[in-house]
Amino acid sequence: MPNTVTQAEQEAGWRLLFDGKTTDGWRGAFAETFPAKGWKVEDGAITVLTSDGTESTNGGDIVTDGEFSAFELSLEFKITKGANSGVKYFVTEAEKHSGSAYGLEYQILDDREHPDAKLFTTFEGSRKCAGLYDLIAPENVRFNGVGQWNLAVIKVFPSDHVEHWLNGFKTVEYQRCSPLFRELVKGSKYAAKSYNEQGLFGEAHAGRILLQDHGNEVSFRSIKVRELGH
Repeated sequence: MPNTVTQAEQEAGWRLLFDGKTTDGWRGAFAETFPAKGWKVEDGAITVLTSDGTESTNGGDIVTDGEFSAFELSLEFKITKGANSGVKYFVTEAEKHSGSAYGLEYQILDDREHPDAKLFTTFEGSRKCAGLYDLIAPENVRFNGVGQWNLAVIKVFPSDHVEHWLNGFKTVEYQRCSPLFRELVKGSKYAAKSYNEQGLFGEAHAGRILLQDHGNEVSFRSIKVRELGH
């Protein structure tokens, strides 16, 4: 059943971040309340609505009330044709508010139809679905298709080892805050000064989970998290 946590999951530390009925536990990025427009909760899913295909210009991104440091996040997403969205983590909202909030991004994209799949700063393929946006191209991608539910998992271990998973297959792994990670950042859009004014990009100790409004209809459900001990 969507939006439920089994007894075994509860015992393993899992809890829901979305109850399937309300926006409790979420608010707009850089805001104190949930967006008045641009998102809906219906049929057990939270959905960002279609606008003009640009970042954070309608309802805007939404973030969790709580912050996370070492954690495992699991959610299902369903995209429409040509859609672009993402799940960001270690979002601090410390930067000046302009467009989408900063954070490491698990890319959600219709690779077949959206032009972003062919774009990159240095690392070819790094804007494809299940990749680490503009930093690491995904491997082993098994996408269920447009209009179908897909299972995304992000694991951040206490050691700062990070993994992206899609539908049971690991697509990305890297060591956050490492020399290699910093070299990747230097070759990406995140090398820009604005991304590093409040600390090195992607290296915050803790941050919020963010669901992105990129102007295309994308639905999320069964959003759950468990914190991993240090």
